[in-house]
Amino acid sequence: MGLIIEVLDVSLGVRTGNRCFSPPNWGMWILGLEAKRDGRAPTIREMFVCNCLMILAVVLLAACGPDMFPDTGPAEYPVDSPTHVVPLKLAEMETSRENKKRVGSKAVVDQTKETSPDSILVSPAPFVNGIPRVELLPVTLGLNDPVQVMSPDDGTDRILVAERLGLIWIVQSGQRLAEPFLDIRHKVGSGREQGLLSLAFHPAASTNGSFFVNYTNLDGDTVIARYRIGEDPNRAEQNSGLILLRIEQPFRNHNGGQIMFGPDGFLYVGMGDGGSAHDPYGYGQDLNSRLGKILRFDVSNPDVLAIPSSNPFVGKQGALDAIWAYGVRNPWRFAFDQETGDLYIGDVGQDHIEEVNFVSRDQLEGPALNFGWNVMEGSECFKSTECDWSGMTGPVAEYSHAYGCSITGGFVYRGHVQHELNGIYLYGDWCSGTIWGLAQDVQGEWQAEILGEADVGMSSFGQDKSGNIYVTGTKSDTLYRLVVVPSD
Repeated sequence: MGLIIEVLDVSLGVRTGNRCFSPPNWGMWILGLEAKRDGRAPTIREMFVCNCLMILAVVLLAACGPDMFPDTGPAEYPVDSPTHVVPLKLAEMETSRENKKRVGSKAVVDQTKETSPDSILVSPAPFVNGIPRVELLPVTLGLNDPVQVMSPDDGTDRILVAERLGLIWIVQSGQRLAEPFLDIRHKVGSGREQGLLSLAFHPAASTNGSFFVNYTNLDGDTVIARYRIGEDPNRAEQNSGLILLRIEQPFRNHNGGQIMFGPDGFLYVGMGDGGSAHDPYGYGQDLNSRLGKILRFDVSNPDVLAIPSSNPFVGKQGALDAIWAYGVRNPWRFAFDQETGDLYIGDVGQDHIEEVNFVSRDQLEGPALNFGWNVMEGSECFKSTECDWSGMTGPVAEYSHAYGCSITGGFVYRGHVQHELNGIYLYGDWCSGTIWGLAQDVQGEWQAEILGEADVGMSSFGQDKSGNIYVTGTKSDTLYRLVVVPSD
């Protein structure tokens, strides 16, 4: 379906930089081409044909329904915020666990695997101390299409929220400051899944004043740029931007977008497979492309994206040395565990499966990991009944589109207040609003449980330096904090 939409986009002239055209404008665009070609005004018959084409296009788009853009990510419709989000009732939680399949803890698969259509979600077994129920409490209002929340390690209690249109705001003591920290709206192309997608402060930001942003420019290409904090720490130097990397994007979706520093001090950059649908150019497995990868850079000098000598493809022919891992479709959000340094990756699926991939701290310096796309979708062969998993790393958790349509990766809770969540990886789904918790049991097997539901269009989870978890949503103008519902 993604390919059909791209063809419609081109044939109807939508890809002109405007966010949308109404059907009359589409018709005038087509008729204008006809008139220009032969130097005459369109005839009544031509106008009738054009109107028929417009009706057909509307019918086709309507028939696509919610599956038209199954992983569109951020949308553009903030709504009034509830005072809090009601969690799932226990009966609903029990019903939602029916027909789930235990997958277990083995992540690396080295054999040919047949498709398992009933594979939905790992381990319905309860957590050792029971299943906590969670809800979202409002922290501050007044946001517009927020897509990331983070907290710099600078000794303050500041929280930064990035809006997709190109603004970054500071929230301090529950209040959004009056002036934005950074405004790059004039540089950002924000159609469909594009926009300002994430930011990361340099580990030495308190001394070098540097931070980085990932955005799509007005041409739709991915840009990684360095900016500097101003004399007022609540305002960036607006003209200090230095573009460090530009990656051409063939389509307007699957941009990835996450940038984050790992426990090794390197900058990790998540790149989607370039978009459309089904990875039409095979970028996920192409080691000569930056798309469908997680890249890793050394920014000891914040003005240069250097290649770490420990990157797995350094000095090897036939692969880019910036690649750290490959075979991802759209790693919209990933995060490192504050305590262990382990990496959790939420990779958005295609037709059937959303997945969580896991990389231990020790594996960060090992061989390149191949997460399988587009040979695999989650733990299943993609568009085939059989496929070769040799050398690929499978997910530790997954769920089918019966439970959602677009995973939003989160964080491992390491706070000191919500003790029931300690050590649990929290993540959700943009469509269904379901919130899961994922952890390993004493045998090392992975268990995932539904903890609650929040219909806010979850675009991102965030974590402050005290380990508290925050949530933003594209259906809401509110920054939320995730908390455990007190037991009766």
